[in-house]
Amino acid sequence: MKYYVLYNPEKCCACGACSVACMDQNDVDPAAGGVAYRQVMEYEDLNKPLGNCQYLSISCRHCVDAPCVVGCPTGCLQKDLGTGMTVYDRSRCIGCHSCSMACPFGIPQFSPEDGKLVKCDGCFVRVESGLKPACVRACAFGALTCVTEEEFTRLEKAKSLSAMMKAVNNL
Repeated sequence: MKYYVLYNPEKCCACGACSVACMDQNDVDPAAGGVAYRQVMEYEDLNKPLGNCQYLSISCRHCVDAPCVVGCPTGCLQKDLGTGMTVYDRSRCIGCHSCSMACPFGIPQFSPEDGKLVKCDGCFVRVESGLKPACVRACAFGALTCVTEEEFTRLEKAKSLSAMMKAVNNL
Protein backbone atom coordinates (compact mmCIF):
# COMPACT_ATOMS: atom_id res chain seq x y z
CA MET A 1 0.00 0.00 0.00
CA LYS A 2 1.39 3.39 -0.97
CA TYR A 3 1.51 6.31 1.45
CA TYR A 4 1.73 10.10 1.30
CA VAL A 5 3.00 12.50 3.97
CA LEU A 6 0.85 15.63 3.76
CA TYR A 7 1.67 19.05 5.18
CA ASN A 8 -0.90 21.66 6.22
CA PRO A 9 0.85 25.02 6.75
CA GLU A 10 -2.25 26.44 8.48
CA LYS A 11 -1.61 24.09 11.42
CA CYS A 12 2.17 24.54 11.68
CA CYS A 13 3.56 26.68 14.52
CA ALA A 14 7.24 26.06 13.62
CA CYS A 15 7.95 24.25 16.88
CA GLY A 16 10.50 22.03 15.12
CA ALA A 17 9.31 18.80 16.75
CA CYS A 18 9.15 17.13 13.33
CA SER A 19 12.77 18.02 12.60
CA VAL A 20 13.99 16.87 16.02
CA ALA A 21 12.06 13.58 15.74
CA CYS A 22 13.60 12.98 12.30
CA MET A 23 17.10 13.66 13.63
CA ASP A 24 16.47 11.29 16.53
CA GLN A 25 15.04 8.55 14.28
CA ASN A 26 18.00 8.76 11.91
CA ASP A 27 20.76 9.42 14.48
CA VAL A 28 21.63 12.78 12.91
CA ASP A 29 23.70 15.24 14.93
CA PRO A 30 23.76 18.66 13.20
CA ALA A 31 26.21 20.00 15.80
CA ALA A 32 28.70 17.38 14.58
CA GLY A 33 28.09 18.31 10.92
CA GLY A 34 25.18 15.94 10.28
CA VAL A 35 22.59 16.94 7.71
CA ALA A 36 18.98 17.33 8.90
CA TYR A 37 16.55 15.49 6.59
CA ARG A 38 13.56 17.66 7.60
CA GLN A 39 13.82 21.39 8.17
CA VAL A 40 11.32 23.99 9.32
CA MET A 41 11.61 27.35 7.61
CA GLU A 42 9.90 30.67 8.17
CA TYR A 43 8.92 33.24 5.58
CA GLU A 44 6.76 36.34 5.45
CA ASP A 45 3.69 36.04 3.23
CA LEU A 46 3.68 39.26 1.23
CA ASN A 47 0.03 38.72 0.23
CA LYS A 48 -1.06 39.10 3.85
CA PRO A 49 -0.71 41.97 6.36
CA LEU A 50 2.84 42.82 7.42
CA GLY A 51 4.24 40.61 10.12
CA ASN A 52 2.29 37.56 9.00
CA CYS A 53 4.84 34.76 9.16
CA GLN A 54 4.21 31.44 7.46
CA TYR A 55 6.08 28.21 8.09
CA LEU A 56 7.21 25.33 5.91
CA SER A 57 8.25 21.89 7.07
CA ILE A 58 10.41 20.71 4.19
CA SER A 59 11.65 17.22 3.41
CA CYS A 60 11.70 14.76 0.51
CA ARG A 61 8.36 14.80 -1.29
CA HIS A 62 8.66 11.16 -2.41
CA CYS A 63 7.49 12.13 -5.89
CA VAL A 64 5.53 9.52 -7.83
CA ASP A 65 7.79 10.00 -10.87
CA ALA A 66 10.86 10.91 -8.81
CA PRO A 67 13.42 12.70 -11.03
CA CYS A 68 16.16 11.87 -8.51
CA VAL A 69 15.60 8.15 -9.13
CA VAL A 70 15.85 8.65 -12.90
CA GLY A 71 18.92 10.90 -12.46
CA CYS A 72 20.88 8.42 -10.34
CA PRO A 73 23.34 6.51 -12.55
CA THR A 74 24.04 3.75 -10.01
CA GLY A 75 20.51 2.79 -8.92
CA CYS A 76 21.22 4.05 -5.40
CA LEU A 77 17.77 5.68 -5.31
CA GLN A 78 14.65 3.58 -5.86
CA LYS A 79 10.93 3.66 -5.16
CA ASP A 80 9.95 1.24 -2.38
CA LEU A 81 7.30 -0.97 -3.93
CA GLY A 82 5.44 -1.43 -0.65
CA THR A 83 5.19 2.15 0.59
CA GLY A 84 5.92 4.22 -2.52
CA MET A 85 8.62 6.11 -0.59
CA THR A 86 11.84 7.14 -2.35
CA VAL A 87 14.53 5.11 -0.60
CA TYR A 88 18.26 4.75 -1.12
CA ASP A 89 21.18 2.37 -0.66
CA ARG A 90 24.20 4.41 0.46
CA SER A 91 26.56 1.59 -0.51
CA ARG A 92 25.66 2.24 -4.17
CA CYS A 93 26.15 6.03 -3.97
CA ILE A 94 29.24 7.41 -5.71
CA GLY A 95 28.63 10.99 -4.57
CA CYS A 96 28.13 12.36 -8.09
CA HIS A 97 25.25 14.69 -7.06
CA SER A 98 23.17 13.71 -10.14
CA CYS A 99 20.15 13.08 -7.91
CA SER A 100 20.43 16.51 -6.32
CA MET A 101 20.69 18.20 -9.71
CA ALA A 102 17.65 16.25 -10.96
CA CYS A 103 15.48 17.05 -7.92
CA PRO A 104 13.45 20.23 -8.54
CA PHE A 105 13.33 20.82 -4.77
CA GLY A 106 17.06 20.32 -4.07
CA ILE A 107 16.30 17.76 -1.38
CA PRO A 108 19.13 15.20 -1.72
CA GLN A 109 22.07 16.23 0.41
CA PHE A 110 25.48 14.71 0.99
CA SER A 111 27.22 13.73 4.18
CA PRO A 112 30.28 15.83 4.99
CA GLU A 113 31.90 12.66 6.37
CA ASP A 114 31.94 10.50 3.24
CA GLY A 115 30.27 12.60 0.51
CA LYS A 116 27.43 10.10 0.08
CA LEU A 117 23.69 10.73 -0.20
CA VAL A 118 21.56 11.38 2.88
CA LYS A 119 17.84 12.18 2.74
CA CYS A 120 14.46 11.36 4.19
CA ASP A 121 13.32 7.82 3.39
CA GLY A 122 9.81 8.42 4.71
CA CYS A 123 10.57 6.13 7.67
CA PHE A 124 9.47 3.38 5.29
CA VAL A 125 10.45 0.64 7.77
CA ARG A 126 8.21 2.23 10.42
CA VAL A 127 5.38 2.69 7.89
CA GLU A 128 5.67 -0.94 6.71
CA SER A 129 5.29 -1.95 10.35
CA GLY A 130 2.07 0.04 10.71
CA LEU A 131 3.68 3.00 12.51
CA LYS A 132 3.66 6.67 11.53
CA PRO A 133 6.82 8.35 10.24
CA ALA A 134 8.74 9.96 13.12
CA CYS A 135 7.95 13.51 11.94
CA VAL A 136 4.22 12.79 11.74
CA ARG A 137 4.18 11.11 15.15
CA ALA A 138 5.89 14.13 16.74
CA CYS A 139 3.66 16.79 15.16
CA ALA A 140 1.39 17.82 18.04
CA PHE A 141 -0.75 20.14 15.91
CA GLY A 142 -1.52 17.78 13.04
CA ALA A 143 0.32 19.80 10.41
CA LEU A 144 1.90 16.57 9.17
CA THR A 145 -0.23 13.50 8.45
CA CYS A 146 0.46 10.18 6.76
CA VAL A 147 -2.35 8.83 4.58
CA THR A 148 -2.80 5.87 2.27
CA GLU A 149 -3.09 6.35 -1.47
CA GLU A 150 -6.81 5.61 -1.16
CA GLU A 151 -7.28 8.28 1.53
CA PHE A 152 -5.24 10.75 -0.54
CA THR A 153 -7.46 10.16 -3.59
CA ARG A 154 -10.59 10.73 -1.46
CA LEU A 155 -9.12 13.96 -0.07
CA GLU A 156 -8.20 15.21 -3.56
CA LYS A 157 -11.70 14.44 -4.87
CA ALA A 158 -13.27 16.23 -1.90
CA LYS A 159 -10.98 19.23 -2.41
CA SER A 160 -11.78 19.48 -6.13
CA LEU A 161 -15.49 19.01 -5.42
CA SER A 162 -15.31 21.80 -2.82
CA ALA A 163 -13.52 24.09 -5.31
CA MET A 164 -16.10 23.26 -7.95
CA MET A 165 -18.98 24.05 -5.55
CA LYS A 166 -17.38 27.42 -4.65
CA ALA A 167 -17.08 28.26 -8.36
CA VAL A 168 -20.73 27.32 -8.95
CA ASN A 169 -21.84 29.42 -5.98
CA ASN A 170 -19.90 32.43 -7.34
CA LEU A 171 -21.77 32.36 -10.68
